[in-house]
Amino acid sequence: MGPDPVLDTATTTHVRSDDMNDISPEHRTARGAASAAPLLEMKNISKSFGGSHALDQVSISLRAGQVLALCGANGAGKSTLVKILAGLESADEGEIFVDGERAEISSPRDSAALRLSFVHQELNLVPKFTALQNMAMGSDEQGTWGVLTTRRVRRQAMEVQERLGYRVPLDTRVEDLSLSDRWMVSLGRSLMRSGRVVAMDEPTASFTDEEAQRLYGVIDELQRDGVGILYISHRLEEVLQVSDDVTVLRNGRFVTTVPASSTSRRVLTQHIVGREVADFTAAVADQETEPTEGRLSVQGLTRAPKVLDVSFDIGRGEIVGLAGLVGAGRTELARLIVGADAPQAGAMTMDGEPFAPSSPHEALVDGVALVPEERRSQGLVLADTVVANLNMAAIGAERRLLRPFRPRASTVSAQRMIERFGIKVRSEKQNVIDLSGGNQQKVVVGKYVVTGPKLLILDEPTVGVDVGARAEIYGLIRSLADEGMSVLVISSDFEEFAICDRVLVMRSGRLVDDVPAHLAHKDHLTSLCFGTSEQEQIA
Repeated sequence: MGPDPVLDTATTTHVRSDDMNDISPEHRTARGAASAAPLLEMKNISKSFGGSHALDQVSISLRAGQVLALCGANGAGKSTLVKILAGLESADEGEIFVDGERAEISSPRDSAALRLSFVHQELNLVPKFTALQNMAMGSDEQGTWGVLTTRRVRRQAMEVQERLGYRVPLDTRVEDLSLSDRWMVSLGRSLMRSGRVVAMDEPTASFTDEEAQRLYGVIDELQRDGVGILYISHRLEEVLQVSDDVTVLRNGRFVTTVPASSTSRRVLTQHIVGREVADFTAAVADQETEPTEGRLSVQGLTRAPKVLDVSFDIGRGEIVGLAGLVGAGRTELARLIVGADAPQAGAMTMDGEPFAPSSPHEALVDGVALVPEERRSQGLVLADTVVANLNMAAIGAERRLLRPFRPRASTVSAQRMIERFGIKVRSEKQNVIDLSGGNQQKVVVGKYVVTGPKLLILDEPTVGVDVGARAEIYGLIRSLADEGMSVLVISSDFEEFAICDRVLVMRSGRLVDDVPAHLAHKDHLTSLCFGTSEQEQIA
């Protein structure tokens, strides 16, 4: 395929100086050491689902020691391409070559035999198993029935952790680990299998900056060992920092492959969406906000050790961000607000009335909705339809209020939400599992907006969502606020706070600052989260 018709060919090599300032020099200079011969080739891969082309004649090539980023909007075909490589889907057309020899991959076993490893966005871990058991699954050191009995397995796992520079308690069950720890367990399992190719899908979605930097160091080491890495991420700054080359897919088709050192976030965004994308967050940041009447008031809320004496207010129609490092207490605070956990001390009011829900359902009836971080496991029933998912929260609220449920009205309500949120579906009866990540996220948000909440709490609202869908979700959040809904946005992506009127910062369970929009830039928020701001040092 020729150059991207949306752009002049010259734009693929033009980089603005401000786009390159944030790219680590050591990562730039480390690139270029990859072998010239392809380790992996996927040629003319096509795949259709029910007459819809997920992939159309897509080709990629990966060298040993190369980091090749795959970028594209949700539904562009990235995940389908990786699933074909993993043996989870079969291609309708095309060929796969490993070390120059044609490979037949019809199952995960075939892929594993070729030492192809995968760390999927939705981690394939056994929650009741320990970190050690999950890391060793499929390794050469397992017993006949997969029972781990040798010291060699533990020693190997410890060596892998040393290599990662990240220690996870090996005897802790995965269900008791944080999301970032679970991701490292999954990566450790790939390294236990001595993967020659490792595909990473949204690896840093739940990482702090420090954890992400550790991962970048691991990637450098894997490169030196000759491992080829497929890196899938919607975080374009990260893509430019980590990768040697970037391949862009759009609507199931190959668009371009460009060296990371000669492109920019702006150009990649144009390739991904096929047009210029307005910087919505910057436009919002320039808006001056007027004082608003009170909506939620939190006073002295405590549940030690995660939430300690937290007090703040949110006004009607106000968008407030909640920043903090992993473990700072942000999600725990949200759970206290909606009654998922009981506070040990403190009180709340909603519109001036006492507010003390004993469960998320009770909070929903009182007008407070929490959109959870893990949308697939907590926010959606994947095997059910879009209309069913959109109405689940509303049905629960109606039943609690002893009101009759009206199926016809619920269908009309769901159709309106699909139209308003721009959810791309064949029909409202399509199963949610068949939607892209961005559209799944819109369904989760829509599911709670249908109930007409006074306060909407969004926990990591755009994790795993492409740049185009992010802009749409930001627009939806702003429109909801303009209609009078209050919104609390919890995010690990500090650039996301540009949509907020102000940002609260948590550290070690305490609220340490309330930052107005014009000061809520990434560097300042990061300093506050780590306790390294100039203001605190002077104090």
